[in-house]
Amino acid sequence: MKEYDKLKQQEKNVNYVKISKYMSMILRHRPEVIGITLDEHGWADVDEFIAGISRNNKFNREILDEIVRTDSKQRYSFNEDGTKIRANQGHSIHVDLDLKPVEPPEILWHGTAEKYIASIDKTGLKPGNRMQVHLSPDKDTAEKVGSRHGKPVVYKVKSGEMYRKGFRFYRSVNGVWLTIMVPAEYLEKI
Repeated sequence: MKEYDKLKQQEKNVNYVKISKYMSMILRHRPEVIGITLDEHGWADVDEFIAGISRNNKFNREILDEIVRTDSKQRYSFNEDGTKIRANQGHSIHVDLDLKPVEPPEILWHGTAEKYIASIDKTGLKPGNRMQVHLSPDKDTAEKVGSRHGKPVVYKVKSGEMYRKGFRFYRSVNGVWLTIMVPAEYLEKI
């Protein structure tokens, strides 16, 4: 019986990962897919969000709470009274996350795949289809991020120097550092 319970838990975890990725796509890029809109700060009404996702998936408030609570990257946040939800960063649609500029640590990190290094070495880090470049607080996290798209390459980012030159940095509630771009001269490939 224990083996059956273990398999059921694994199946549940796989479904939650799938739904979490779907949630991320909706809250970062395409809310219209489920017929909702985000406010100017990226918030979606929780009841509308649940109704939209549950049209094609087994989904309810209990599942949403579990995904938000257990997401390894802490991608999502609820507002104070739990009536709204948003992605913490990574948007390709314009939203104002209402983050205040903050002084970064002297060094931050960026993980990427090997296939992108020629471009990065030449032009630096650019947000691509997102609003901002994402930076990690430590090398291990950056390596994990980079490994999602192939063989990982990690860059050391001279964030303290950038800050002193006038670049702004923001820290998302889940610890991801954000900035508009990182010129190549502030990068060191590890």
